[in-house]
Amino acid sequence: MGIIIQGIQFDEKSSYLRGPALAPPLIRQALHSGAFNMFAENGISIDDLQIQDKGDFEIKEYFDIEQITKKHLDEDKKILTLGGDHSIAFPIIKAHFEKYPKLDILQIDAHSDLYDEFEGDKYSHACPFARIMENGFATRLVQVGIRTLSTHQAEQADKFGVEIHQMRNLDFGKIKKFENPLYITLDLDGIDPAFAPGVSHHEPGGLTSRQVIDLIHNLDAEVIGADIVEYNPTKDLHDMTAFLAAKMMKEILVKMG
Repeated sequence: MGIIIQGIQFDEKSSYLRGPALAPPLIRQALHSGAFNMFAENGISIDDLQIQDKGDFEIKEYFDIEQITKKHLDEDKKILTLGGDHSIAFPIIKAHFEKYPKLDILQIDAHSDLYDEFEGDKYSHACPFARIMENGFATRLVQVGIRTLSTHQAEQADKFGVEIHQMRNLDFGKIKKFENPLYITLDLDGIDPAFAPGVSHHEPGGLTSRQVIDLIHNLDAEVIGADIVEYNPTKDLHDMTAFLAAKMMKEILVKMG
């Protein structure tokens, strides 16, 4: 089938700081810097996969993201998206729903992003999974790494049947097998800021990079798409988060392949 990489340079729905729109070319720069090779940990090189990089898209209107994604899905490819803030997940999943009417989502994140609206915006980066679930675009949503669950978002999770695995009592063994095609959405703030300082919302007590890699490796599912979001280069330290994103990119691409 092959894989398309698309960069979505969009952070207008960010609630605190801007910066994630700068991320896609810097993740690629880290990937191709020569600091490491193209092999994932399972011994497969992403150079051996059928990958087309369509480059970066500067977004003028929010739902242009849906149209760009639809166009790439029409090529009968899987898509890895480099964001961008997490608001991009809604139009991307909306586009996937036409092709995958039964879709599971694995969300790695410090935040549930289930607000009905945030600061008056129903499409804020704090809201994409409320929009996804209320429209029935996912059969199952599993959130891992959550450590900021508000009362409202807990109520939303109950309403939509979201499975939340919070950091305070995390047990990977309790994550059941995914039965449907799986989409992975990786918000880099799900990873502890010790490993990922280049994010807008530092939330200590998060996942280690090793935990996230092992989670991806151990998935028993057909991964049909993914995104890596919320890298904010303006907050990064020695490009640590850019290289982390590039590492995750390799591991996810091989899982998709």
